[in-house]
Amino acid sequence: MAVDYSWRVVSIPVTPINEIVPVPKLGFSGHETFPFRYGWLTKAVKGARSHMMFFNHQDAIVKLGVGKNMVQSIRHWGIATGVLEEMGRGEVAVTTLGQQLLAEWDPYLEDAGSLWLIHWMLVNTPERAAAWNFAFFRWTRQEFTKGELTDALTELAERQQARAKRSTIDRDVDCLVRTYLPGKSSKKGIAEESFDCPLAELGLLRQLQDGERYAFSIGAKRTLPAEIFGFALLSFLDRFRGERQTVSLQDVLNGAGSPGQAFKLSENALVESIEAVQELTDGAIELDDTAGLRQLYLRWPSVPDNLCSCCARRRKRMS
Repeated sequence: MAVDYSWRVVSIPVTPINEIVPVPKLGFSGHETFPFRYGWLTKAVKGARSHMMFFNHQDAIVKLGVGKNMVQSIRHWGIATGVLEEMGRGEVAVTTLGQQLLAEWDPYLEDAGSLWLIHWMLVNTPERAAAWNFAFFRWTRQEFTKGELTDALTELAERQQARAKRSTIDRDVDCLVRTYLPGKSSKKGIAEESFDCPLAELGLLRQLQDGERYAFSIGAKRTLPAEIFGFALLSFLDRFRGERQTVSLQDVLNGAGSPGQAFKLSENALVESIEAVQELTDGAIELDDTAGLRQLYLRWPSVPDNLCSCCARRRKRMS
């Protein structure tokens, strides 16, 4: 069984990645030092569907089968990845994304496209995951140490008067690394029983031989579906271009909040992905090279207020 991604325009009431402010609010902690694990986001959706105050109830520990800190971590990750929405006074609600992705299309995250979509949502939520947003969109080098990333984030937090101690940011950076790297003791087996974060499957980060440095894996991402890339691309264009109908290829590759940075694509890999979306949308987006300037053209006469996105339908594929 796999997820079949089909292109269409959908109305998404909850669109956190579509809200851009000049200086985004930075959010730290909340994860209780745990990257989210297999099954956690589905549990978050099921819990919130049962009661909007589910995570505040004492029996949440029993129903989720985890400790008290993990209950709050599951709640945090549900909000950070856009499958839950805070409603105030401790209440949370399932978003359209959470309902469709985890209650209908792919509750067990068996399809890599689902993981790429969750990754995109996560790194575009600085108010909940500032370290993740910073590492993918603001850190300008391919390599880093935990200390370097902590220093840079601490400086940013001070400039923006965010209430975060260095020790808190240090824990965020450690959790960030563990989000994208499998644990040293990880063994292949049942995904649901793994302590690794599902996003480690994406291969976005690797540890270098000295054990102190880490590097983003830049290049083609063969498991990234054109439809998910298209969702990210159109979301980025919707925010970035303003009234313009064109955006330079370099902005899509290196711009803050761009798919190129989120997915760590090389220029050639980005062009291949854009061409796939161009074919998928019958030319609604076109890559043009005129006088040495490579630009993306949005051929639709106007862009709907809602995001132009792809949605997934779960189908059984007969072998």
